[in-house]
Amino acid sequence: MKNIIAVLAASDGKPEHIVRMTWYVTDKREYLTAYKSIGQVYRELMGRHYPAMTAVEVSALVEDAAKVEIEATAVIPD
Repeated sequence: MKNIIAVLAASDGKPEHIVRMTWYVTDKREYLTAYKSIGQVYRELMGRHYPAMTAVEVSALVEDAAKVEIEATAVIPD
């Protein structure tokens, strides 16, 4: 999330410009167990902005140690 926010900031964007997010998780159960703490961190970084979101369980991510990969699409006004 911090990386996404940094990329947005480099383009004069803010978290509220995110219109869609896809979360790729390697362990659905672990994700659901941590959902409350994930939500807390999400709100700290994103505020009360909730774009369309999808979570997908995948067998692996390219980075071996990664458990979550987040893809975000933002529309930054001119």
